[in-house]
Amino acid sequence: MRIVPVLDLKGGDVVRGVGGRREEYRPVISQLTDSSAPAAVATAFRDQLGLSELYVADLDAIGGAGPALDTYAALRALGCVLWVDAGLRDAGLADVLVAAGVETIVAGLETLAGPRELSRLCERYAERVVFSLDLKEGRPLGNLYGWDAESAWEVASRAVALGARRVLVLDLSRVGGGEGTGTEELCRRLVEAYPGVEAAAGGGVRGRDDLRRLQACGVGAVLVASALHDGRLTRADLAPA
Repeated sequence: MRIVPVLDLKGGDVVRGVGGRREEYRPVISQLTDSSAPAAVATAFRDQLGLSELYVADLDAIGGAGPALDTYAALRALGCVLWVDAGLRDAGLADVLVAAGVETIVAGLETLAGPRELSRLCERYAERVVFSLDLKEGRPLGNLYGWDAESAWEVASRAVALGARRVLVLDLSRVGGGEGTGTEELCRRLVEAYPGVEAAAGGGVRGRDDLRRLQACGVGAVLVASALHDGRLTRADLAPA
């Protein structure tokens, strides 16, 4: 199971996520670095924790601005491999991100125009697309028009049927809360029903016990931020059991 540190970007800084309430996000305070600059935080993850696969949540782009392509390029120049959520609404922006060299394109339920766009994305970039099952307190977050689904499980199943080979289960209400992801059973069900799909999880990871629980569910990658900045997860904790 891979640990993927999260960089929430807003206004040029790495900010600390709090329950998906983006208006409250402020520049991160970290035990790893005294800087909130993206390159400095990424370098700290790489050099101090040995982690260079990063999840970038471009909050300005998610809010409607253009993607921070120069920042992505600077992070890749450090040797980082990126997942990028740039508020993808249709397949057109994915072309821009792929041209910029972004390795993994995140298509989030929160912003995606609908299942037809996910199908188009999967046809073009099946191996590079991660469908993010965005949740708020366990419920799907976003416009469900056209999905013919109401529950998180129904949306996940539809996404797989449309061609998603990688699914991220992310409850935004848990982000920064340190109360666990709360999505273990959904992840386990996803892994058991679709063994060819990589499941990832994030939001609220507290420490090593949470990582072990998610690994036992068959999760292939876990997004983490606060627990790394606060020192609740150290390099020793991230070593394979």
